[in-house]
Amino acid sequence: MLRARDAMDHSYAQPLDVPALARIAHVSPAHFTRTFRATFGETPHRYLQRRRVERAMYLLRETDRSVTDICFDVGFGSLGTFSRTFTGIVGRSPRVYRGEAVATGVPTCFTKAWTRPHT
Repeated sequence: MLRARDAMDHSYAQPLDVPALARIAHVSPAHFTRTFRATFGETPHRYLQRRRVERAMYLLRETDRSVTDICFDVGFGSLGTFSRTFTGIVGRSPRVYRGEAVATGVPTCFTKAWTRPHT
């Protein structure tokens, strides 16, 4: 399970599906989904979405790139899905988040802890 989660952390922008992740963990897709959820408290799909949104939060905060560019760079296939998922996890739209977020001069580990989505 840790190998599959590490692969998701490393390749979050790539198209990843349950069968490919199950092969990394050397289990069947059904067993992988059940075990991943039991181990990490969320489905593989939700974990991957959250990781993508966390990366998008960083890019929105630290760069002036467009929301559309960020959407595709973090692995979402459509701006609508990205906005809906981002709003569901963060509680506000990417544009509103960018307007409220302030780039800070604190270490990244603190910023990640403070801004980590809680769902």
